[in-house]
Amino acid sequence: MGFTSAWAITSHPDSFISDLSPRLLTAMEADRTEPRAQQRWERWQKAPLPDRRTWYGSSGLTAADGAAVESFRELTAPGLNVDDMCCGTADPDFYVVDDVWTDQPAEGIFVSVNSKEYAVSSLFHAIGPARAALLPGWCGNLLLTSAQVRETLPCVERALAFTGAERSAAEAQDWLYYSPREESVLDGPLRLWRAAAENGLGLCGVAVHLS
Repeated sequence: MGFTSAWAITSHPDSFISDLSPRLLTAMEADRTEPRAQQRWERWQKAPLPDRRTWYGSSGLTAADGAAVESFRELTAPGLNVDDMCCGTADPDFYVVDDVWTDQPAEGIFVSVNSKEYAVSSLFHAIGPARAALLPGWCGNLLLTSAQVRETLPCVERALAFTGAERSAAEAQDWLYYSPREESVLDGPLRLWRAAAENGLGLCGVAVHLS
């Protein structure tokens, strides 16, 4: 069964972040503290996945590695509570595409839309568990005030800044396709974080199923 997913990070004044808080923070925390999600996170932190180029092909994976890949995909898929909240299921008066993403200027949004893929999965596998643990929020979902954006920027820079060799290694593990007008998951989040910190803005990040 096919699906379309999207992960977006958008920048906003603190007043807008405050308006979003009652809807999103509870859903984000529910996804983060769900016991199976915590188990999947701990499993990935303890045992990083093999090179993605070994996931397919005639040789395939061992049963243990295959189970680890599936656990990771479930970990980094959109969380049920945020998905329901952002797509009108939990609150029919709120739809993230219309109420948060629409009319954002290019400099105020990073978005990755994919068919049968999850942007957060690709990013996290590309950077590995140690770097992913530096990123605020939970598996791509976050809601930060301008002060929190400034406070967390050094950690985000450590997570998403690369030497030439590190960049090549990360790109080899990022399986998403990018058109000439699209930003990589390795570039867009850090670009937006830095701009928000410079301009005194907060950030909203959500990963959802569009269909």
